[in-house]
Amino acid sequence: MSQAFTSIQGITPAMQDNLQQLGFSDATEIQAQSLPVSLAGNDLLAQAKTGSGKTVAFGIPLLQKLNPKFFGIQGLVLCPTRELATQVADELRKLARFTANIKIVVISGGVSIGPQIGSLERGAHIVVGTPGRIKDHLRKKTMVLDNVNTLVLDEADRMLEMGFADDIRDIASHTKHNRQTLLFSATYPDNIKALSKDLMHEPETIKVEAVHKTDHIRQQIIGCEKAGRTEALLAAMQHYAIEQAVIFCNTKQTVNDVSQALRHAGYLSLGLHGDLQQKDRDQTYIRFKQGSAHCLVATDVAARGLDVDELQAVINYELPRDPEVYVHRIGRTGRAGSEGLALSLFTEREQYKREAIEDLLRHDIPAIHQNELTDTHDTAKPPYVTLCFAEGRKNKLRPGDIVGAITAKGKIPGSVIGNITVLDFVAFAAVEREYANEALRLLEKSRIKGRQIKVRRI
Repeated sequence: MSQAFTSIQGITPAMQDNLQQLGFSDATEIQAQSLPVSLAGNDLLAQAKTGSGKTVAFGIPLLQKLNPKFFGIQGLVLCPTRELATQVADELRKLARFTANIKIVVISGGVSIGPQIGSLERGAHIVVGTPGRIKDHLRKKTMVLDNVNTLVLDEADRMLEMGFADDIRDIASHTKHNRQTLLFSATYPDNIKALSKDLMHEPETIKVEAVHKTDHIRQQIIGCEKAGRTEALLAAMQHYAIEQAVIFCNTKQTVNDVSQALRHAGYLSLGLHGDLQQKDRDQTYIRFKQGSAHCLVATDVAARGLDVDELQAVINYELPRDPEVYVHRIGRTGRAGSEGLALSLFTEREQYKREAIEDLLRHDIPAIHQNELTDTHDTAKPPYVTLCFAEGRKNKLRPGDIVGAITAKGKIPGSVIGNITVLDFVAFAAVEREYANEALRLLEKSRIKGRQIKVRRI
C-alpha cells in the first residue's frame, strides 16, 4: 500500500512543495520505511535495489540538515562508479531546489583532478564521488571533511566488490565521529555487516524486496552446449526479434568476445567493462541509451547506474553466481508496467545456479533448447544515430542550442531529434537515422552560439 509524502513526519513544508512540483506524491517502499528513521537522525542500514528510489530516501534527510550559508562539505555520498555519482548528483540537485544556493559537486576518477580542486576551493555543501578519487583529494589536502554530518554509502556491496573497503573506512575516519551514516546495499553479504559494525552506531535495519517485480517479465532459459553458447545467443536474438538488449557476461574478456561476435553477425554492439577509459564509457552508455546501438554487452559492475527506458530485453550470456544479481539484472526490463523479456543461456554445469535462482524466485523458469529456436527475423538498423559535439556544458552549450542548429534551415523537424546529453566538454544528440546525414551536413556549415563546433557521427 502506497504512502503519501505528506504523511511522513519530518519533511519540511518547503521540501514537500518541491516534491509535489517534481511529481512525487507517493513514497516508494524504501522511502516510506527509511525516511522516518533517517529524519529522526538515526543511522540506517537499508537493503534495496537500484531503481527503488534510494536517492530520494537519503537525499531528503541529507539536504534538510544542511546550513546553506556555510560553504563547507556537510554531506558526502560515496558511489561505486562515476556514472552513478553523476546520476545521484543530478537527482540531488532537483531535490535541492527547495532552498537556494545549494552547491553539489561530483568528485570522481576518469577526469582531470585540476577542475575538481577549483570547484572545491570555491566551496561545496555536498560532494558525491567515488572512493578512489576522494582519497586522492584527501592525500593532496584539497578536501576537508571535518564538517560532514551525513555520510551516505550508495550501493555499498558493489564498492566492496571493487576493493574499496579500506578506502571507505579511511574516508569515514576524516569525518565527524558523531555523524549520521546511511548505508544502502542491494545485497547483504558478510563484509557489509563488518563495514556497518565499524562505521555505524546502532543502525536500524530495513529490507525491501526487489522493486522490479518479475510479474511483467517473461523469463526463459535456453539450454545450450558450452561451445555453442554464442550460436545460441545469435539464434535467440533472431527468434525473439530482439532490437535492443543488455547482455550480461561475467568477465571482461567474455564481453569483448561476445560483442565482436554480435558485430560480425550484423548487430551494432557496444562492449562495456572496467578497463575502458572514462570518455569511452560515457560515449558507450549514451549511444545505447539514445537508441543508436542494438546491444550493450557488459559486466555487472560496469552496468551499474544504467537506466534505459522501455528496454526490450535482458540476456544473461552466463548465469550469475549470486541469484540476487539475476533479479537485479532482469529488473532493467519490464519497468513501469511494460512487458519485458529476460533470456538466460544455460549449460548443464550451471544447474546449481539455476536452482538457486528458482529458489529465490519461488517458481521454476521455463526452459527450451537452442535447437527449438527459429531464425525468422530480419535485423533492422538502430532507429537513431548519435552525433557527437566537441563542446559541452563548460563551453555554455545547451540542448536548446543543438536543437536550434539542427532545425534552423527548416529541412529537419524537431520531432526527429531524440535524447540530447550534454557533459562538461562534449555533447551527444540522437537523430533519426534517415535524417542523420543531412543533420551532420547542416551542422558542419552552421555556427552554434556564434562559433563553429566540430561535429561527428559515432
